[in-house]
Amino acid sequence: MTIGDKLTEQARVRPGTVALIDDAAGRTLTFAQLDDEVAKAAAWWRARGLKRGEAVLVFVPMSAELYVALLALFRIGAVALFLDPSAGREHLERCCARWAPEALMAIPKAHLLRLRSRALRAIPLKVTTGGWLPGTVRWLASDTTERVTTNDAQPEDAALVTFTSGSTGVPKGAVRTQGFLLAQYRALAPSIALEPGEVDLATLPVFTLANLAAGVTTVIPDVDLRKPGAVDAARVWTQIERRGVTRITASPAFFERLIAYANGCNGEESKGGRAGSLIGKSGNQETGRRRTLPGLTKLYTGGAPVFPRLLEALSALAPNAEVVAVYGSTEAEPIAHAGAHEIGADDLAAMRGGRGLLAGVPVDEVKLRVVRDRWGVARSALSAEEFEAECLSAGETGEIVVTGDHVLPGYLGGIGDEETKFRVEGEVWHRTGDAGLLDERGRLWLAGRCSARIEDARGAIYPFGVECVTMTFPTVRRAAMVALDGRRVLVVEAERDEQLTAELFAAVAWAQVDEVRFMATLPVDKRHNAKIDYPELRRRLEQNPAPLRTLNEVQSSR
Repeated sequence: MTIGDKLTEQARVRPGTVALIDDAAGRTLTFAQLDDEVAKAAAWWRARGLKRGEAVLVFVPMSAELYVALLALFRIGAVALFLDPSAGREHLERCCARWAPEALMAIPKAHLLRLRSRALRAIPLKVTTGGWLPGTVRWLASDTTERVTTNDAQPEDAALVTFTSGSTGVPKGAVRTQGFLLAQYRALAPSIALEPGEVDLATLPVFTLANLAAGVTTVIPDVDLRKPGAVDAARVWTQIERRGVTRITASPAFFERLIAYANGCNGEESKGGRAGSLIGKSGNQETGRRRTLPGLTKLYTGGAPVFPRLLEALSALAPNAEVVAVYGSTEAEPIAHAGAHEIGADDLAAMRGGRGLLAGVPVDEVKLRVVRDRWGVARSALSAEEFEAECLSAGETGEIVVTGDHVLPGYLGGIGDEETKFRVEGEVWHRTGDAGLLDERGRLWLAGRCSARIEDARGAIYPFGVECVTMTFPTVRRAAMVALDGRRVLVVEAERDEQLTAELFAAVAWAQVDEVRFMATLPVDKRHNAKIDYPELRRRLEQNPAPLRTLNEVQSSR
């Protein structure tokens, strides 16, 4: 069975249930209609000469059209390639060299990339989703009676390939097979409690595929999802209420926009992904009360650190909803989850004490261990006894490693495997690159990226613990700790405040922070608008010689 077979099954079991709602395109498809559209699109691809195992480079935003095309490719055993076009021409060339696409499917604007990319111009079949462009074929331009009603793909066939940014070298290709996508669905469905009849506002493609497999209706947000930290929250709010949305899966930055709107701030103050500063404010500026979404029953967020205050704010936003933080990665989604109601006073105290961020209990479908931190050094194959000797006891911090059917066993062409994969008795384990620990109850705590660990004359420290403590201060929007010229520097996105500076020094005294610096905006990743971009932050700090605030300076000024 494949993920495509699950769609066919849903079309048979609940043909009249709505599968996709795409308000931007004015399209609503039931499961039966979606299955028929996929069958027609699969025949269309075949008529254009696309064969099993051949790839299509896709530049189409999240839409009903995207999922029709994607599922049609799955049905005939073809491969969908996704990459970030904003990464630049060189990135495009490198990715196309890794897996040469036979077709390009893109919105008209994206076809302009062909003007500066020789690799895109070399693609044999060019498909446009709107209008007419020279040298292109219009997507599903003419109706046809032809249908492909059976799934030709096999579990071992590649289905989806995504590429890393390649900023540090050759981009890694994450290859998801048909069987892998099905295993991922089987891990996601219980983890995010998918139930037929629910209506999910989904912002991440992997969750939409899981919804379709589970019989859940997906509402596609009628906003530009390329920058979740700057979406029009009022527009989303209206869509939630009009469509009877019962659950949402989204990144922290997306949710922060909704929280800001609920608190009466949807203008310039909350733009640019800075809505985190508005969490916990008094409420609607006009009524003095927060807006709420009582119809929501489940909220799931992940893709970036999810701090307790966000979970608290989400519980206030949707008072009848179960609020859950999901921890995972491109290579393994999901890994663990923690419900807001599961985080007790002792856990909050531990976070304030520098233990890290509680990620919760690992999902049943994954095997997880914490091993000695040897990040940056390749791991050779291990026997069971050797692996056991590498595993740490409860409470000890090290590298988080995982294995399971929904954990990618390797990258395209093996590029990236040496630093991120190793074998134990023939079984492939993935090195997440994250540090953490398992507590005595088997729950996972995150300590940040292994590569961010600071080692100096005072010992080794994972900065994320300091950042978690700093994020408990309500006026701090973001925080990051780095080593700069041998000093431990805490950088906060907040208004400059002497009292806050003194309180921060006191709160993280155990970390021996040397300096505190305030910045108007900390750089974040492009995809989720939530993860700190540490290389860019370091570049900015090195270019800006502004005086730092040391503990002695703060004490002498008080």
